[in-house]
Amino acid sequence: MVVKSIKEKSSSFFLYFCSKGFKKPASPQQGTKGNAVSSEQKPPGGWKAMPFILGNETFERFATIGLLSNFMVYLMKKFNMDQVSASNVLNIWSGVSNFAPLIGAFISDAYVGRFATIAVASVASFMGMLTITLTAWIPQLQPPQCPAEQQLHGHCISPSKAQLGVLLTGLGLLSIGTGGIRPCSIPFGIDQFDPTTEEGAKGINSFFNWYYTTFTLVILLTLTLVVYIQDSVSWVLGLGIPTLLMAASIVLFLIGTRIYVHVKPQGSIFSSIAQVFVAAYNKRHLKLPAEGQEFGVFYDPPLKEYVLSKLPLTYQFRFLNKAAITTKNDLEDDGSPKKWWLCSIQDVEEVKCLIRIIPIWASGIISFTAMAQQGTFTLSQALKMNRHLGPKFQIPAGSMGVISMLTIGIFLPVYDRIMVPSLRKITKHEGGITLLQRIGIGNFFSILAMVAAGVFEQKRRNSATLHPGAAPISVFWLSPQLILMGFCEAFNILGQIEFFNKQFPEHMRSIANSLIFCSWAGSSYLSSIVVNVVHHVTGGHGHPDWLTNDINAGRLDYFYYILAVMSAFNFLYFLYVAHRYRYKGQARIEPKSEPDVELSSM
Repeated sequence: MVVKSIKEKSSSFFLYFCSKGFKKPASPQQGTKGNAVSSEQKPPGGWKAMPFILGNETFERFATIGLLSNFMVYLMKKFNMDQVSASNVLNIWSGVSNFAPLIGAFISDAYVGRFATIAVASVASFMGMLTITLTAWIPQLQPPQCPAEQQLHGHCISPSKAQLGVLLTGLGLLSIGTGGIRPCSIPFGIDQFDPTTEEGAKGINSFFNWYYTTFTLVILLTLTLVVYIQDSVSWVLGLGIPTLLMAASIVLFLIGTRIYVHVKPQGSIFSSIAQVFVAAYNKRHLKLPAEGQEFGVFYDPPLKEYVLSKLPLTYQFRFLNKAAITTKNDLEDDGSPKKWWLCSIQDVEEVKCLIRIIPIWASGIISFTAMAQQGTFTLSQALKMNRHLGPKFQIPAGSMGVISMLTIGIFLPVYDRIMVPSLRKITKHEGGITLLQRIGIGNFFSILAMVAAGVFEQKRRNSATLHPGAAPISVFWLSPQLILMGFCEAFNILGQIEFFNKQFPEHMRSIANSLIFCSWAGSSYLSSIVVNVVHHVTGGHGHPDWLTNDINAGRLDYFYYILAVMSAFNFLYFLYVAHRYRYKGQARIEPKSEPDVELSSM
C-alpha cells in the first residue's frame, strides 16, 4: 500500500510543479479577482511560514505513509483476515481515498479556502490514525490472536462487526483527511510567496526543492525504520509513532496561523463545466452555422485575466458548440451571459479538452491495477520467502517497495540526461519521444511486469513444494517484477502527468491532478472486482481457489497472467485511442503588463 501512497503523493507534487512553476498567478498582495487575499491585506508569509508548512507536510506524510506502509500485513496478522479480504479492504479504502480529493478540492476552491480545509482534514487524519493505533493497543478491538498454522488454513476467529466497524471508522477518517490535505497542501505553500517579485519566484523554487527533499527522506524512513519497528518490535509502537507525529504536525501548522497568507475561495471549475453541458442541452434545437460562417454567431468575449491560452473553435464534439450560440435573451442588462444558458467559445473548448483526454485517461486504470499488486499480493509472496540478510536481520515484507523506488530514482536522471538528448537527435522531438509514446511504453512495461510476476511466482511455488514450511527461495527473486514495475511507473505515471498538464488549459490543471487520483481509485475498484471474481470462480472439486490464503496451495501465478492479458488488451486499446487523439490548438495570449515575465510554452 505504501507504493500507491507514494505514487499518489508524488503525482500531486510533479503535477502542481508543472502547472504552477511557469505560470503567472496574481500576487497575493494585489488582491485581484480570482485570487483575493483576506481582508487584512497582509504581505506574503514567505519563508517565515515555511517551517510550519514544511514541518506539517513532513510529519503528515511520515504519519500517513508510515501507518499504511505495512497495513496488508497488519490486517492479516492482527485481524486474522485472509489475503483476499485484506486486499479488498485496502482496495476499497484506496478507491474512496482517491476520489475524496475531488470533493476536497471543490469545497476548498468554492467555499472555505485551503487553510481551513487542511486544518480540518489534519484533525480527521489524526483521529483516523489514533483509532487504528487503538485497534493494535486494546485487545478488545481485535480478534483473538491466531497461530500461524491455523491462520494458514483459515481456522482463525474473524473480527466481530464492532471490531471491524472501529477499523473502518479509522480508515474513513483517514479518507476525509486525505481528501482535504492532498489537493491543498502544495498550493497553500505557494500562496505564501509573491511570484511577481524576484524574491518570491526564488522562494517558490526553493520551496519545491525542500518539499521534494523532505519527501525523499520520509520515503526512506517509512520503508525501512517504521516498517521494521512494526514487524520486529511492536505494532503499537510502529503505529503510535506516526500518530504522535500527526498530532505534532497539527500543532505546528496552527502555530503559524498568524503568519500565513489566506487566499479566499475562487470558485470551482466544475460548475463552469456543468454549465456548458446544460447550455448545450437547453439549445439542442438550434442549428449550427456552416463552417466558415461563424462570425457573430458565437459568444466570444475577452479572456478572463487568469487565462493565458485562447483556444480556437473546433468542430469535434460539435453539439457542444451550441452552448456558445448567442440568442436574443442570453445576455443580462450589463452584458454578462446568463448562467446555464450561454457560455463562451473558451468555456466550450475547455470542456472538449476534458472529453478528448478521457479515453487516454481510462487506459491508465488497468495499468495502475498492475501496479496496485505491489501493496497486496507481492507482500503475500514476500512473507513466504527467505527475507534474511545475514543470520539475524530479516527484511520486512513492506520494505520491498524500495526496489521500485530505487529503479525510478536511478532511471529518471539517466533518461533525462542521456536517453532524451540521444532520441532528440533521431526524432527531432523536444522530449525525445511524444508523451503518448511515453505512456504507451509504460503500458507495455505493465504487461512485462505481470508476466515476470507470474513466472517468478511459479518458481517460488515450485521451490516451496520441495521445501515444505518456508520457501528457501530468496525474496530478491521479486526484484525483476518490481524493477519492471518501476519502469512502468517512470514512463506511465509521469508521462500522464505531463500529458494532462500540457493538454489542459492552465487554470484547469486542478482537474488533471484529480484525474491521476481517479485513475488510482478506478484501479483499486477494478483490482477488487478481479480478485473477488477469481476467488469465487476458481477452485472447487477438492482444489483450493487460486487466491487461497495458503499461496503455496493456490495459483497466484495464474492471477498475474490474467492481469497480463488484461494489460495486453489495454495496450491495444491505448494504441487505438492514441492514434485517434487530436492535440489541442491554442493561441498564446501575452499579458498586457509585466512583459518580462516568462511564460510556459506548455
